[in-house]
Amino acid sequence: MPRRRLRRGDLACSVAVAVAVAAVAVAAVGAVGGGDGGADFDYRKLSGIIIPGFASTQLRAWSVLDCPYSPFDFNPLDSVWLDTAKLLSAVNCWLKCMLLDPYNQTDHPECKSRPDSGLSAITELDPGYITGPLSSVWKEWVKWCVEFGIEANAIIAVPYDWRLPPSMLEERDLLTFETALKLRGGPSLVFAHSMGNNVFRYFLEWLKLEIAPKHYIRWLDEHIHAYFAVGAPLLGSTEAVKAALSGATFGLPVSEGTARLMFNAFGSSLWLMPFSEYCKADNIYWKHFFEGKGGCHHRQQCDEMEYKSEYSGWPTNLVSIEVPTVRDTEAYPSIMDTTENITSSMECGKPTLLSFSAREVSDGTLFKTIKDWDPQSIGLIHQLEKYYQGDPVLNPLTPWERPPIKNVFCIYGLDSKTEGLYYQGRSGNSVTGKPNNSSGDGTVSYNSLSWCKNWLGPKVNITRAPQAEHDGSDLQTKMNVDHHVGQGILPNMTRTPHVKYITYFEDAESILGWRTAVWELDKANHRNIVRMPVLMRELWLEMWHDMHPDAKSKFVTKDKLMDTD
Repeated sequence: MPRRRLRRGDLACSVAVAVAVAAVAVAAVGAVGGGDGGADFDYRKLSGIIIPGFASTQLRAWSVLDCPYSPFDFNPLDSVWLDTAKLLSAVNCWLKCMLLDPYNQTDHPECKSRPDSGLSAITELDPGYITGPLSSVWKEWVKWCVEFGIEANAIIAVPYDWRLPPSMLEERDLLTFETALKLRGGPSLVFAHSMGNNVFRYFLEWLKLEIAPKHYIRWLDEHIHAYFAVGAPLLGSTEAVKAALSGATFGLPVSEGTARLMFNAFGSSLWLMPFSEYCKADNIYWKHFFEGKGGCHHRQQCDEMEYKSEYSGWPTNLVSIEVPTVRDTEAYPSIMDTTENITSSMECGKPTLLSFSAREVSDGTLFKTIKDWDPQSIGLIHQLEKYYQGDPVLNPLTPWERPPIKNVFCIYGLDSKTEGLYYQGRSGNSVTGKPNNSSGDGTVSYNSLSWCKNWLGPKVNITRAPQAEHDGSDLQTKMNVDHHVGQGILPNMTRTPHVKYITYFEDAESILGWRTAVWELDKANHRNIVRMPVLMRELWLEMWHDMHPDAKSKFVTKDKLMDTD
């Protein structure tokens, strides 16, 4: 089959995540038939591909660094992310090994770190008697894969340098990519969590440019049996804005100022920024063929709903900033009219309140507005323009379409308070959080997590069942519910107090050969969802049903669930 191969010199961002996720190619096997969608799978050759999220891969030192006044030094292969002992006793050395130059994403001159390899790189970040349980990420998930019958050599972890923007992953992690391509298994089950879904999306977009369209769909049919998107920030996360403006320690023993400096040094931090559901980038596929391969800037095309709705499809403006005075706003037409009226009657020294929508966060308006008071915003503007708007494969800050994979499961938690943000930009110093009552999984808001409901077909079956063991008497079902894309779909079912439920939205009608399901788990935390026994149980039941030769329906029935605790 002829292939049009991309050369690194042609693309500044060549194949960012082919790194991480090209491990999916690991599953290329002859056990799968042709690309007609009707092939029979040899389930004994299933591969499990695990793509971790932000800060969920161990990083190890690749330098020798002497740390004065500390009992610890850094030597090659020493743990950096995460070694809490060294963080506490040699924080300055530790930061040298963690920080990247915000403008070119290079390492500190005295220390560099690289991602660890293998399953151990993602199971526990800081193994130990005390820290191990707290830093456990994918350990239970790997255990589930083993219990499901997947052989050890078929469970493939895809650790990657989560600090880097998408366009630089391939350059760093080429070895992972090349090694994975040599492996052979069966059709893959791709499990991605949080930012790992962004990584997988980028890989699919790269692959679309790499091979002809008909071969692209065929490749997916032959190599990927199912994609499980867990806790995917499909429209971004307000938590990223909070981390960029005020710093988020995520429980680490560092100050918010240090956490902010570190977060903003990582080119990947913008990958999680919220964006408008109404604005799309131009079609890079056609630009790639007709306008050349390198250095193109993604022009955003927003439909009329962006300007009719106040908040870019979000529940509210995402950021409010008080600035001590108003500078030249010609570069920011979206706030020009607002500030003009304020300044005419503003008392000397009285702060001005400016608000920013999701679009104004993702297009850089927010950071351009505060750069005079906040020098770190200058670096963020540079990263946004170079690594996102200038990425020749994809502007990741645009809405997702359903991946053309046969089986797609979108799984997330809800009903946990997820904070909004209120930012007081007095010389860029004073920042406070202002929680609201928006639902989500504690990190990503519901409107972002549930964007995948737009991927469901025109008819949807809805089932609500308790998470705990039950006999089916508390099961609620609605069949063939009409679904119109963009209008949302709500279960309109009852709840018993203090009972946690799973609500399943599953295709009753869909594109031939495709099926889509959305699972909502009450009170499932963003980070802990991959460790929940109830999720492991449901995945096991679904896959067992899927591979059973006598299965009558597309999805497993929920009339009886047994507790695995």
